[in-house]
Amino acid sequence: MEKQRDANSPPQSHTKQQQKGSILEILSASTKLGLTSFGGPIAHLGYFRDEYVKRRKWLDEKSYADLVALCQFLPGPASSQVGISIGIMRGGLLGGIASWIGFTLPSALALMVFAFALNNYDVTNAGWLHGLMIVAVAVVAQAVWGMARSLAPDRTRGTIAILTAIITLLWPFAYSQWILIAAAGLFGRFFLTKSEIPETPHIGISISRRTAVVAWVIFFGLLIGLPLLRTMTASHWLAVFDSFYRVGSLVFGGGHVVLPMLQAEVVPSGWLTDSQFLAGYGAAQAVPGPLFTFSAYIGTVMNGWTGAWIALIAMFLPSFLLVIGALPFWDAIRRRPNFQSALKGINAAVVGILLASLFNPIWIKAIHTPYDFSLAIAAFGLLMLWKLPPWVIVLLSAAGGALISVLS
Repeated sequence: MEKQRDANSPPQSHTKQQQKGSILEILSASTKLGLTSFGGPIAHLGYFRDEYVKRRKWLDEKSYADLVALCQFLPGPASSQVGISIGIMRGGLLGGIASWIGFTLPSALALMVFAFALNNYDVTNAGWLHGLMIVAVAVVAQAVWGMARSLAPDRTRGTIAILTAIITLLWPFAYSQWILIAAAGLFGRFFLTKSEIPETPHIGISISRRTAVVAWVIFFGLLIGLPLLRTMTASHWLAVFDSFYRVGSLVFGGGHVVLPMLQAEVVPSGWLTDSQFLAGYGAAQAVPGPLFTFSAYIGTVMNGWTGAWIALIAMFLPSFLLVIGALPFWDAIRRRPNFQSALKGINAAVVGILLASLFNPIWIKAIHTPYDFSLAIAAFGLLMLWKLPPWVIVLLSAAGGALISVLS
């Protein structure tokens, strides 16, 4: 009976603490992140940790790491799924929607405007854009340092993190991260002792298991049913929705991994030319927020505002359904002693994946000269020592990147 109560009705004091936030509060916090989170999905996780864990204390470090581990397992954009999950924890399903809107809408609107007005303008070599790539180095370095201290503090878990980073760098394919996380979980299950596991706080999910099952049914129903309907009708809008929904459902690794899959869907079909696609890719690097909002640019080029919203919703709908379907079961499973042992290994592997991502793609794309490294060190110092807000450091780094382009 006690286990059943834990799985379905979390302790009231902790639940109320985590779900008392208003929708406007969630929207405000996520919009700030949507306007300032540059650097791709790994950097986004660093921004989220700084805002939600350290500053607002909406959840503790371990619950955040568990959410990151869950979203690494799921297909789709991991950073967006983490944001949606935190919004659900804070304010239910409406909180999850508000969190997604705030984090996604700024970059989506910017890319829609770009598609209308600037789709022939090359921003890939802009100095300020390079500065934004450099600040991602500092943000991820801070996240790796903070998470390593709490999630890989001993020799065994530190070794898991280091080995995971090495294998991730030397074995780079889409499913390697999933395999490494699963292997680390198995190792933790059998070799990390239960006695060292601290008490696990309940993450306060208000979604019932029945709702979760419905979400899974809808997810697989659309994934299987849309291609069948597409073959039976000549609807252009159904074809667009199917293409973007399928990409959002099946891409593992998130971020840049989605680009070749999208190109295979929209260029051969004649919806976009190669030059239009690459111009949008350059613009997507210049805006904050999730890279999956690139779908809004593609939809705009194809069919204007209507196409933009259809592509954007279809791209992110799988993430909502997967998160809603996983969270209630995840919260129950993660509190079991045996699974807690596995989570210790999983969380150490997540630190290793973050460490590997600090080098590739972030470091190798951002740091090319001593000027670049100097700006990265300065940004890291402002984050770690001076405790400046990330958005201030983003602006300073953009200005620094523009200055570097003039000096070099």
